[in-house]
Amino acid sequence: MFNKLVQFIFFGNYFVGLLTIALALETAFQLQLPFNSPAFYALAFMVVVLYYTYAYSGVMNPAATNNPRTLWYRKHFLFVKISQWTLLIACGALGLWYTVHNFEGILLLPVYYWLVLGAVTIAGLLYYGIAPHALAKFNLRNSGLLKAFVIGFVWACWVDLVPVIALRIERHIDIPEPGFLLWSFIKNWMFCTVNAIMFDIKDYADDSNRQLKTFVVRMGLRKTIFYVLLPLLIIGILSLIVFASYRHFGLPTMFFNLIPFACLIGVAYSLHNRKPILYYLIVIDGLLLLKAVCGILGTLVRNV
Repeated sequence: MFNKLVQFIFFGNYFVGLLTIALALETAFQLQLPFNSPAFYALAFMVVVLYYTYAYSGVMNPAATNNPRTLWYRKHFLFVKISQWTLLIACGALGLWYTVHNFEGILLLPVYYWLVLGAVTIAGLLYYGIAPHALAKFNLRNSGLLKAFVIGFVWACWVDLVPVIALRIERHIDIPEPGFLLWSFIKNWMFCTVNAIMFDIKDYADDSNRQLKTFVVRMGLRKTIFYVLLPLLIIGILSLIVFASYRHFGLPTMFFNLIPFACLIGVAYSLHNRKPILYYLIVIDGLLLLKAVCGILGTLVRNV
């Protein structure tokens, strides 16, 4: 029973939806902004679950596979189909209500916010090739080295910039320190990019067969860990230290913000040995939840 519940939460991408809310709350805490409306968080959750589940909408074919997640989707094909349609209808209805309720704020949204929304929407659509036929060849999921950075960019926009834009729509609030938002965005972009590269290790065999030149396929596992993951993490830690010094963060705040980086380094090193798919979904994605919790705690101890 417990294993079925774990598979439901992680294979069904509901945990990823919860990560969206957690990271968006971290942004509110770290930027010292009010929370968004419950409707926004509900929409953010549903959109992410729909988006990630879409990738497995075509796995119900009879071809042989040993992938536990693919087998789970085949076994629960009817439930997934009903769930997707239910979420789509609920998302459409809530989105319509949100638009009508905040229509004035949407009309008054500055142009540069629309550019951000357009960029993240285009990147998200092209990542799965969800685009007009003329643009189908620009499937960023098959872009090799660019793939992880696109994933990180979309996630950073979704949990950093989009909540700020929604707050502008809902309450006409502008962020007082744009430089702080930029730092938060870059930090999340780096962290999510490293997270995505670690997931490429799981897909090494498939990516190699498809001649998709990800970091792992091009450089090998050991070099990816030592020459890509660790340098990116060290750069992130150094940028955190510099920014913390500028903002006069105390040691408790620094400690909480460094915990996710230290854990990410430890998990990256553990990938020398092959892991089951649930390890990636629980542990590696769980690092994003740890990051959100530590970011919130770091803010709370800073304000004590």
